[in-house]
Amino acid sequence: MDLVATVPEDFLTKIRGAKGGMVLVDDAEMAHILSLLGADPAHATGGSAANVTFNASRLGLRSTFLGKLGNDPLAHRYRHQFEAVGVDPSRFKKGDRANARCLALITPDAQRTMRTNLGAALTLAPEEISAADFAGCRHAHIEGYLAFNPALADAALAAARAAGATVSLDLSSFEVVHASRDWLFSQFRRGIDVVFANEDEIRALFPTRTAVPFADLATELARHGVLAAVKVGAEGAWIAQGNERHQIEPVRVAEVRDTNGAGDAWAAGFLYGHLHGLGLPDAGRIASVLGGETVRHLGPIIPPAHWPEVHAQAESHRTIARARSTGATGT
Repeated sequence: MDLVATVPEDFLTKIRGAKGGMVLVDDAEMAHILSLLGADPAHATGGSAANVTFNASRLGLRSTFLGKLGNDPLAHRYRHQFEAVGVDPSRFKKGDRANARCLALITPDAQRTMRTNLGAALTLAPEEISAADFAGCRHAHIEGYLAFNPALADAALAAARAAGATVSLDLSSFEVVHASRDWLFSQFRRGIDVVFANEDEIRALFPTRTAVPFADLATELARHGVLAAVKVGAEGAWIAQGNERHQIEPVRVAEVRDTNGAGDAWAAGFLYGHLHGLGLPDAGRIASVLGGETVRHLGPIIPPAHWPEVHAQAESHRTIARARSTGATGT
């Protein structure tokens, strides 16, 4: 569960770790940081891959989620909110600890800095994962944070591949890339279909290419056999695959409140379009709709009242793409 709090810039000087990143904390450190806030944080379902699943389900993709819930009321609330939007809950596993929590600290520039206590999720073990967990799944989306536990990440990827699913991987954080760069490239060689990265993550992936534009870094990532989607915030995104490269314009937002979850929403929108067979630019346009809507609100979840407009925009892009395809093929 995400705990969301707005804080002044100097709050981050009181805690360890870099601004904009994610640091794992234990129960005591989480309690200490919460005590510094002065007010209770807001709650929202969170987790990178979970956010993608939640948004994909809201868009209309049939989805399920593989992860481990805790044994406390927070876990019950989490599962209920996923069921309420149509996510198949049958692949949730249950642990004997409190549910995982991620404290998202939002500074005035709308940047999010995360401190995560994994709780029951920390007890998810490789031997609990099998191809049966991915049965009937056409596509599996996996978050890069899993790379902090390489054995578990290997088990999840192997099971997804064994079940015949295509795979996307979000690099999730520059800390993930710094700690797991060799592992990431080994997985690209073994077969990853889609890789999502933001500005900091793609720079960390190619640390010697500091002066290279993001467009060229997307192409360089694509040379490793993946569909590369590089999100560059207010500047939109670059998508590259093979000899293709496309610039995706962002949806302009008058007031950015919180960037937490925007990248996950972007990934959900892209996968929605991509898995419906849309071309890369059209899938990217749907992604921008979701990313742009998410930053308008506090927390990683688009409020229910705003989904009708999101649906309308996504369907408009699908309709235009279908009409263009029909016209091009003459059918």
